[in-house]
Amino acid sequence: MAVSLPPTLGLTSAPDEIQHPHIKFSEWKFKLFRVRSLEKAPEEAQIEKKVSSEGKPSLEQSPAVPDKADGQEAALSPPALKAHPKFLKEPHDDGKTRDKAIHQANLRHLCRICGNSLKTDRRNRRYPVHGPVDGKTQVLLRKKERRATSWPDLIAKVFRIDVKADVDSVHPTNFCHKCWKVMYRRFSSAPRGVCFPRKAAPEWLPHAPSCDLCRAARQGLKRKSPQPSAQLSKRLRTVLERAGRARGHRRRARAGLRDSGATGKASDCGNVHLGTELLAVDFPAHFVKSISCRICEHILADPVETTCKHVFCRVCILRRLKATGSYCPCCRYPCFPTDLESPGRSFLSILNSLMVRCPAKGCDEEVSLERYNQHVAGHKDSDQTFVHINKGGRPRQPLLSLTRRAQKHRLRELKLQVKAFADREEGGDVKSVCLALFLLVLRARNEHRQADELEAVLQGRGPGLQPAVCLAIRVNTFLSCSQYHKMYRTVKAITGRQIFQPLHALRAAEKALLPGHHAFEWQPPLQNVSSSAHVGIIDGLSGLSSCVDDYPVGTIAKRFRYDAALVSALMDMQEDLLEGVRARGLDDHLGGPFTVVVKESCDGMGDVSEKHGGGPAVPEKAVRFSFTVMRITVAQGSESVQVFEEGKPNSELCCKPLCLMLADEADHETLTAILSPLVAEREAMKSSCLLLEMGGALRTFRFIFRGTGYDEKLVREVEGLEASGSVYICTLCDATRLEASQNLVLHSITRSHSENLERYEVWRSNPYHESVDELRDRVKGVSSKPFIETVPSIDALHCDIGNAAEFYKIFQLEIGQAYSKAGASKEERRRWQATLDKHLRKKMNLKPIMRMNGNFARKLMTKETVEAVCELIPSEERHEALRELMDLYLKMKPVWRSSCPAKECPESLCQYSFNSQRFAELLSTKFKYRYEGKITNYFHKTLAHVPEIIERDGSIGAWASEGNESGNKLFRRFRKMNARQSKCYEMEDVLKHHWLYTSKYLQRFMNAHNGYKKSGPPFNSQAGLGDPLGLEDSLETQDSMEF
Repeated sequence: MAVSLPPTLGLTSAPDEIQHPHIKFSEWKFKLFRVRSLEKAPEEAQIEKKVSSEGKPSLEQSPAVPDKADGQEAALSPPALKAHPKFLKEPHDDGKTRDKAIHQANLRHLCRICGNSLKTDRRNRRYPVHGPVDGKTQVLLRKKERRATSWPDLIAKVFRIDVKADVDSVHPTNFCHKCWKVMYRRFSSAPRGVCFPRKAAPEWLPHAPSCDLCRAARQGLKRKSPQPSAQLSKRLRTVLERAGRARGHRRRARAGLRDSGATGKASDCGNVHLGTELLAVDFPAHFVKSISCRICEHILADPVETTCKHVFCRVCILRRLKATGSYCPCCRYPCFPTDLESPGRSFLSILNSLMVRCPAKGCDEEVSLERYNQHVAGHKDSDQTFVHINKGGRPRQPLLSLTRRAQKHRLRELKLQVKAFADREEGGDVKSVCLALFLLVLRARNEHRQADELEAVLQGRGPGLQPAVCLAIRVNTFLSCSQYHKMYRTVKAITGRQIFQPLHALRAAEKALLPGHHAFEWQPPLQNVSSSAHVGIIDGLSGLSSCVDDYPVGTIAKRFRYDAALVSALMDMQEDLLEGVRARGLDDHLGGPFTVVVKESCDGMGDVSEKHGGGPAVPEKAVRFSFTVMRITVAQGSESVQVFEEGKPNSELCCKPLCLMLADEADHETLTAILSPLVAEREAMKSSCLLLEMGGALRTFRFIFRGTGYDEKLVREVEGLEASGSVYICTLCDATRLEASQNLVLHSITRSHSENLERYEVWRSNPYHESVDELRDRVKGVSSKPFIETVPSIDALHCDIGNAAEFYKIFQLEIGQAYSKAGASKEERRRWQATLDKHLRKKMNLKPIMRMNGNFARKLMTKETVEAVCELIPSEERHEALRELMDLYLKMKPVWRSSCPAKECPESLCQYSFNSQRFAELLSTKFKYRYEGKITNYFHKTLAHVPEIIERDGSIGAWASEGNESGNKLFRRFRKMNARQSKCYEMEDVLKHHWLYTSKYLQRFMNAHNGYKKSGPPFNSQAGLGDPLGLEDSLETQDSMEF
C-alpha cells in the first residue's frame, strides 16, 4: 500500500509532519509481513506468491520505506513507486461489482430455508420466497380456513424465519421442494412428513473476500484439508495427528454429555408420573406402549397429541421441545407447542378406566386411574404415593368450577404477589393490575373485540350498539353511507360515547347475512352448477350471447346464485325453524329430511327512471325475480309435520329478491337469456338434496318450487302463449273467448307446462302439414317455447285489479245509459268517464288515475262507491242490478284473497258456487249489452276456476305476487339511497340492501326496538346531567325517520 507521489519527489524529502499516514503504516506492515514470510515453508511461500501474482499486487511488489543505510538509493528510484489502492478506484470497483454479481448468481441456486442446493432436484422445482402461494397450497389453506396468502407468512409460521426484511444481495430468493413439503404436511395434518434437515436455519452474511460460498462455487469441489509440510519430521506429524484425534474425542464427549443432559432433563418427570409396573393387569407390550409416554416411559399424564399423531405427557413434550428444538422426538417431524392437541375422547376414556395398584405400604387396593387422586389423598403420611399428574401443574378441576373458598386457597400465593406488586408500583390498586393483566391476555389471544368492549366499560363509555342493530337501523331508515357516517360522528361528538358502530363494522356484519357466507353441500352435486359455496352477487347477463349486435345496451342485471340464496334464507330463519321443531316435541338434532316449499314471483316494475327535467323522460324499465319460503315440513313416520309456516306470505318483508334487471319484461329474448341460468339452477335443485349444518347438527333439505306469483302478461310470456288479446282467453284452460262467454262457469284446468312444451314442438315442426289456422287451433295459442314452469293458478292481486278496471268501465256505461243505446262515439265515452271521475273525487275522494292500481281498486270496489254512482243513474232497476252485482262480488272476493279461506271465510267458500252462477247470470242478462259474445280474462278465471284451485292448493291469496309488487317502492327507495355514477354498482347495492331489508334476523332487532319505544324507557333523573343524548334518545331520533 503506497501513495502516489510525483516522480521527482523522494520519500525522505518530505518532513514527518506532512507525510501521509498510510506511508508509516506501510513501513511496519512491510516489516511484519517480511518477517512472517521468512518463517513459512518454501512450498507455502511459493503457493502464496503464485496466488498473489494472479490477484492484486502484494505488499512485496509495492514500494516500501527503505532503511537508513540505503535510503538515498531508494529515494532515487521513482519508477518503483505505485499508486495507493484507495486512489485506484476504477479497477478495484469493477472487481467488487463482478464479485457481488458472482455471489448473487451463486445465491440463486441455494434454498433460503435449509441452505441446500436447488440443482439436486431433477424436476427443477423451486418456489419464490416473496411470491404468492401456489394453487395446491392455496386449496389446502382454504380447506383449513387459514388466512395466509403469501410464502413469507407461511415460512414465519412453520420455520420461525422472518424473510420480509431479506436483501437480494445477501439472501437467496427461492426455497426447495423439500421445505415446501414440510410446510404442506404441516397444514395437511398428515401422520408422517418430511423431516427438516437442520435444527436451525443457516446464517446468511454479505459477500466478503473470504466468502465460503464463492470459494466453494469457484472450486466446484469440496474443500480439501491442507497438505502436511514435507519439511516436518515423521515424529512431529504423528504427534500432531494424535493431538487432533484427542481434541475430536473431547469435543464429541462434551457434545454427548450436553445432549444427554438436555435429554435427561427433558425426560425427568420428577417421579410424579405413575410407572407402567403399577398396572393391575398384565397387558400386551404393544398396548402398554400405546398408553405410555415415549419420553418418560410412564403412564400418560395429561396426554397431548402432536400433528404427527404421537402421544406424550404434556410436561415431558414441552420440556423436550424447549431443550432439543421444535421437532417430534419420535419421527423428527416439525412440532411446535401451539400444535399440541388433546387426544380423542375414546382414548381418554380407555386411559382413565385403567386399573392401577396403590404404591402405599399395606394398601393392596386397585383403583382406576381417574379415581387415583381421590384414593391417595387418604395416604398423607406415606412417601410412596404420588399423583400421576405433574406436581404443581394443571388442576384436575377447572378453576372457575371450584367454590369461592377453594379458589381463594388455590390463588393465595398469586394474590399475595399481585398485592405486593400493586403496593409497590400502583399505590395498592389491585383491581387495575388484575384488569390490565386480563386485557393483556385477551390481546395476546387476538380477542380484540372483547378487549375493546372491556376497555369501553372501564372508561365509562359502554359497549354501544351491536353492529347488527346499527345495520338494521341503517337499512330500515334508508340511510346512505354519508348520512349514516354523519349521524355516527354527530352522536359520538355530542355524547362522547361510541353508541353507533362505524361503517366498516357494519360491512363485516353484512357478510354473515348475505348469500355466499355459509358452507353447504348438495347430494348428488348439482349439474352444470359450480360446487363453490362462497358466491355472492354475480352478473345476470351470463346467459346472453357475446355478439355485440345482439347485446342490449341498456340492460344491467345482478343476481344471487339460487342455491346460495336459499341457504342464506334458511340460515336467516334458523331460530324460527328450531323453535318450531321444539314446539312439535321433536328432537333438536333431527336431521330431516325437511321439505321446503318456495313461492316464486316475477313481475315488471314499470318505469323506474329518475326524471330530473330538462327534456323528455327516457323510460327505464326494470324486472325483479324473487322468492318466498312458504312452509317447511319434516317427515315423521308416515305423516308430515309442519315446523314452519310464513305468517305474512304477501308482505314485502318475506319476499327475498333474487335477481334485479334493468330490462323490459316484453323483451322476450333478453328475459329468456337472463332467467335461463336461474331456471337451470332450479331444475338441478329439484332432483338433489341440500346438506346444511344448522343448530350444531347436519340437516337435509329438499325443495318444491311453485311459480305462482306471475301476472297474466308474464305468464303468457314465460309459457309461450299468445298475448292477452288472443282468441284463447285463458292461461288455465283451452277455451276461446266465445266459448267462455257462452259458458261462464263450467270450465276446468287443462293447461300445464309439459303440455305447452309438447304443443310448441308441434307448432315448430308442423308434423301434420296443416295450414296456419288449423295449426293454431291444434296448439291452442302456443306460439313460442316455454322456458319457466309455472303453476296453473290465479294471481289474486292482479285479479282484483283487472276486475276493478272492468267495474270502472261498467260504471261509465251505466252513467251514459249504454244499455239503451248502442254505438256511442269516443267523445261521449270520454264525457262519461270525466263525469264519473269528477263525482268519485267529490264523494269518495278518489283522484283520477291513468292506470288502475291496487290502492284505487281497493277503494273503488265498495258498496259506498256503488251508491255514489247510482246518484248519476236515473233508472231504479239499474240501481238494483249494480248493487246486486257488487254485493255478489264482495262475497266472492274473500275466497281468493284470504290466505286460508277454510278458516277465515268458510261461509263464503261454501256459497261460492251459487254466487258465481248468479254473478254469471247477471252478466248475461242485465249487462248483456257488454258481455254478449265476449268476456274479460279475469272475470272468466274468477267465475270458472277459483273452486278448483282452492280444492287443489287450499288457498289463492297466499300464493299471490303482492309481496313482489310491494317491493317496487323499496326498489326506488334503495336506488335513491345508493345513488352512484355507475348503474352496475348501483344495482349491486340495491340488491344487497333489499336482501338485508327482508332479513328476519334484522327484523327482530327492529321489532324489539319498536316494542321498547311503545312501552317507554324507564325514567332516569341523571339522564339530563350525565347523558345529554343517550341510547334511547338516539333511537328515538331514528324513529323520526320513515321506516
